[in-house]
Amino acid sequence: MTNIILNHQEIEHKIRRIAYQIYETFAEEDEVVLAGIASNGFILAQKIGQVLNEISDCQITLCEVKIDKTNPFKPITTSVTEEAYKNKCIVLVDDVLNSGTTLIYGVKHFLNVPVKKFKTVVLIDRNHKKYPVKADFKGISLSTSLKEHVQVVFEANNDHAYLV
Repeated sequence: MTNIILNHQEIEHKIRRIAYQIYETFAEEDEVVLAGIASNGFILAQKIGQVLNEISDCQITLCEVKIDKTNPFKPITTSVTEEAYKNKCIVLVDDVLNSGTTLIYGVKHFLNVPVKKFKTVVLIDRNHKKYPVKADFKGISLSTSLKEHVQVVFEANNDHAYLV
């Protein structure tokens, strides 16, 4: 049995709101790097980037971050070079914040070089963190049991999130 948490329209609304929050935070900046954790985090980063391109003149650089979620100690790779995000403003994006493992190792990766400003975004924050990491911008906070699973699906005109 599945329960819809967010439908397509609600997800679009939350993406737009998050984009405005990012714009307000980085209004004085010339460039922002949206680093999305593969695969859903990167899709979410692309959607946020589209809205940011509509509402601001800031240059948006998209970066896909590949993390082995079962073994985050393995090397993390990005679709852009370190030079592309060195001394820049970075927003790390993921779809769901469960334990915080993926997000904290993602943050750690980017802190190997100097950064100007760093923020995190998740669409759904489950409040089950093992690590001291938080989302600066989130679509929704959801208190769930550890046995429940949150899934975000990005499909053409049918984005949705559900609880199993």
